[in-house]
Amino acid sequence: MSVPVKQQAKIAGYILGKKLKGEKKYPLVLMLEPLFQCNLACPGCGKIDYEDDILRQRLSVEECLAAVDECGAPVVSIPGGEPLIHKDIKRIVEGIIARKKFVYLCTNAVLLEKKLDLFTPSLYLTFSVHLDGLRERHDESVDREGVFDKATHAIRTAKARGFRVNINTTLFAGENPEQVAKFFDFATNDLGVDGITVSPGYSYEHAPRQDVFMGRKQSKELFREIFKRKNGSAWPLTHSSLFLDFVCGNQDYQCTPWSNPTRNVFGWQKPCYLLVDEGYAKSFRELMEETEWEKYGVGRNPKCDNCMAHCGYEGTAAEDSFRHPLKAFLVSRRGPRLEGPFAPDRPILYDRKAKGLGGVPVEVNTEAQH
Repeated sequence: MSVPVKQQAKIAGYILGKKLKGEKKYPLVLMLEPLFQCNLACPGCGKIDYEDDILRQRLSVEECLAAVDECGAPVVSIPGGEPLIHKDIKRIVEGIIARKKFVYLCTNAVLLEKKLDLFTPSLYLTFSVHLDGLRERHDESVDREGVFDKATHAIRTAKARGFRVNINTTLFAGENPEQVAKFFDFATNDLGVDGITVSPGYSYEHAPRQDVFMGRKQSKELFREIFKRKNGSAWPLTHSSLFLDFVCGNQDYQCTPWSNPTRNVFGWQKPCYLLVDEGYAKSFRELMEETEWEKYGVGRNPKCDNCMAHCGYEGTAAEDSFRHPLKAFLVSRRGPRLEGPFAPDRPILYDRKAKGLGGVPVEVNTEAQH
């Protein structure tokens, strides 16, 4: 896993501390969305379908840092929208780093070169640049020509100035595994990125296009085909070995949405970063104590059934790694299994024919998903 040793040690110590206290639900990464506004309109994005008055809203520096303190997670991811649009993004990042939290500032990199002078290279700061493929594929995914060239130039500039830079890649329907593997080779060997985060696209209800999203079986098949083309390449993937084994279809995991809580302009989002219509809590404590977590996850809620996103399942994999370190080590040594049957998905616990259930488990259908 391409994560700094200091960060791995801090997270391991944090998890151990929670275990010793007997806490079963705790956050690993705070998803801090200080705004929804963006300078792109990607077809697969569900965060830009708000009225202009909402897109103009911002979390203040004080609100952002209060959320960091309230949550207590060792890692803070700052997505959006486009965080570099926020006029106080420098103060937000500096305040989080001062708390010795690891910051992943997610950006499409359109403004990155212009804004680099706001920041100082630090082990605690990583720019996570949205890059979905090589030039033609990425520009198609963001629906604008020239963005790939601007983003890759910004990555090279940031790296030359001593910043840590990752790329975050979302895979959609119709991906060519050969091209994805070539893209990862390019990011590793040409761009020299510090890490690659990759995840199947989640089918946002508010996304402009719905035909770009994959089902779970498609996602598993795609990841296996990509890894078959790895050919010994040392891709700096930021994921745990068991998460990668999961997306290749070999682990029967349930989502742990509380591991990546979200704070945005509406409050603390229930239950996770990806579901936007489930309501909001006024505080982190209320989110953790009053969210009906049992109503969410594969087989529990139709909105969750195709999700394999890292923000929901990396926490599950981390828990499994902590409980079964030998299993995690062996998978890390051999890599994910790329042949053979998939692990069965969770049974369906809601009535597929019933309406208005909101995903409440009613245990009338135990047919396994495929």
